[in-house]
Amino acid sequence: MSTTPDSAVRSVRTYIEAHKAAFLDDLADWLRIPSVSADPDRNADVRASATWLAAKLGETGFPVVEIWDTPGAPAVFAQWPSADPDAPTVLVYGHHDVQPADRTDGWDTDPFNPTVKGDRLYARGAADDKGQVFFHTLGVRAHLAATGRSTPAVHLKLLIEGEEESGSPNFPALIKEHSARLACDAVIVSDTGMWSADTPTVCTGMRGLADCQIDLHGPDQDIHSGSFGGAVPNPAAEAARLVAALHDADHRVSIPGFYDGVVPLTDRERELIAQLPFDEAEWLRTAKSYAAVGEAGHSTLERIWARPTAEVNGIYGGYQGPGGKTIVPASAHLKLSFRLVAGQDTDRIQELVAQWVADRLPAGAGIRHEITFWGATRPCLTPLDHPALESVVRAMGRAFGTEIRFTREGGSGPAADLQDVLDVPVLFLGISVPSDGWHSVNEKVEIDLLMKGVETSAYLWSDLAEAHTTGSWRQS
Repeated sequence: MSTTPDSAVRSVRTYIEAHKAAFLDDLADWLRIPSVSADPDRNADVRASATWLAAKLGETGFPVVEIWDTPGAPAVFAQWPSADPDAPTVLVYGHHDVQPADRTDGWDTDPFNPTVKGDRLYARGAADDKGQVFFHTLGVRAHLAATGRSTPAVHLKLLIEGEEESGSPNFPALIKEHSARLACDAVIVSDTGMWSADTPTVCTGMRGLADCQIDLHGPDQDIHSGSFGGAVPNPAAEAARLVAALHDADHRVSIPGFYDGVVPLTDRERELIAQLPFDEAEWLRTAKSYAAVGEAGHSTLERIWARPTAEVNGIYGGYQGPGGKTIVPASAHLKLSFRLVAGQDTDRIQELVAQWVADRLPAGAGIRHEITFWGATRPCLTPLDHPALESVVRAMGRAFGTEIRFTREGGSGPAADLQDVLDVPVLFLGISVPSDGWHSVNEKVEIDLLMKGVETSAYLWSDLAEAHTTGSWRQS
């Protein structure tokens, strides 16, 4: 890729540099609002955050800006139609709520008093996700300035949620209720990150999630292990047997049907993952772990990004105090979670897990059980050859001046809800790096990378409009 910027790049960068200081001042004002959705005492602050953003989007130029209430925290919707009626419609998703934070948690500065140290901006929400939402406001203005347009090259919509950090409990219902208003050709999710500052990347998928609690009941109360042990079922022992049976010797999940429909990695995808500068020893240090294990036949990155998993999140029951207590406990409990990949259906996985547990704890065997599933998140995946993804890659390439590589996310989020309800491809555009400390103390954003996000946004809308005329955006 040429390192000599073209005239459009120079125009965008000149505009961004001229407005950078005001942009950072505005972002700092937003970051001062402690919009912690998990804390009921902060409900007014979450609403204040939505109100602040709505006003700022109006100042940016969006002619339609609305606050959408939910049974929980409010979301913000904005719309800026293109003058070209045939232009594609693009929806940007992000969230304005943040994780809890307090100076006493170990922060070096007040988490809600934004602080610049060198080229870094420290504050809760600086990277996750206010900074990454806000770069689109300057990005669209730079796009207009560089192209001479009075409206974006695409019909641009924004949906900025207020409950993502609380599990998005009302988000699926919100997008179903407003599906007609949210109709689009593609979704851009700016709530993700890159491999590193030196290796900019685009995420192409997120895993889904299903998790549950299994409660096992034996005798009606704890009983004497000398008088009854060895002659009645022990729920703690049965819980241990369930856990032991969850995986086979190759670390594959043993639940029948679990892998049905899984979309395997292509040879090209495996090659792209292998090209990343992955240091397994450093990764293990980050994980505070001492060995890498997992499904045979797959690398560590493949295991955490593109393969389904089953994890034991907790196992407990019986006596937990000091010393011994010789009992057969009345109950035991398991908490399990399943990360899912493209091709797996959350409802079907829940059915398979429930049947597997029932088969191993048959009625009449002396162990009663209940299984409770919580809200599930579906996986999502963007094909590498999708025209809209290619636009994101080109826009990032112009901003960063280097080759853009590909990652996936091992975690889960509401992106799949947008994909399922709106029936359009979901693309990821984020500039955060692992050291930004999401959900941790001293969260920050690299200012230089934040401005690269602005720049990418400025290039993206024209590229998407052009790509829309040459290829189908619909996923098969």
